[in-house]
Amino acid sequence: MTPDTALILCRLLFDAAVILIWGSAAYLAALVSPDLARAVGDRLSWLNTVAIAIAITSTAAILPLRTAIIGDGWPDLFTPEMIWAVMTQTDVGNAWMVQAGGALLLGATAFLPSAYRQRGRAVCAALLLLSLTLSGHAAMNSGWLRLVHRVNSGVHLLSAGAWLGALVPVLLILPMLGRGAPQADARMALMRFSTAGHVAVTLVLLSGIANTLLILGGLPSDWSFSYQRLLAVKIVLVVAMVVIAVVNRYVFVPRFARHHSVLPLKVCVVAEVVLGLAVIALVAWFGTLQPR
Repeated sequence: MTPDTALILCRLLFDAAVILIWGSAAYLAALVSPDLARAVGDRLSWLNTVAIAIAITSTAAILPLRTAIIGDGWPDLFTPEMIWAVMTQTDVGNAWMVQAGGALLLGATAFLPSAYRQRGRAVCAALLLLSLTLSGHAAMNSGWLRLVHRVNSGVHLLSAGAWLGALVPVLLILPMLGRGAPQADARMALMRFSTAGHVAVTLVLLSGIANTLLILGGLPSDWSFSYQRLLAVKIVLVVAMVVIAVVNRYVFVPRFARHHSVLPLKVCVVAEVVLGLAVIALVAWFGTLQPR
């Protein structure tokens, strides 16, 4: 395995873990009743613990891997002078310091009172996602255009993360639609997710189009660049996710009101999660490539 491949894997793990934490924590804290949020949060506690560990571990690995890529490969992985130079003299190093601080704060949320834990995790995960705009393609422009690009990328990351990450607790809430006491809270939580989902998907699409224009100046069309080929695949997958979400909301939800079967709803949500993971993997990959 080369340092470049290892970096892509670390980016994938980091992005997936932080998106899960951000989306699920923000959803449970803002749109779900306290009792239901507590019950779902307890069931997700092990997954959140794993995600936080992955976020911290992958963050720790990213700087040495960046150093190895900039330097002469694996021999420079733990060279103190090289690591210090990359950390203090490059955009990726400065972004990494913000990321490292966010990862430490995320780990510290384990010591927060349970009433504030979801909100604390949401804030820290949002900071980690925004740290990704400090380097890479979001920082490729200069002047006011760099600021515009960073703000747009931040909107894209937060809205996409809110959509994808919330799908996991939604999967746990769906079966509660047919259970006595939690049924009303579950129905309200899913209605709120649907409303917020419309906003999130709209922001994802608009900010995604803007990002493409800011990076390429148009749609991906030069297939000699791997970046543009992978971006085109990502666009197709996102469109497929949107179609599934629309079918779920406007076909299967009305059918549920008549037949009370959550299976089609769960199948659609699982499909969105799988496609979302594929999108995250593609972004982790082409985020390391030259766009043109």
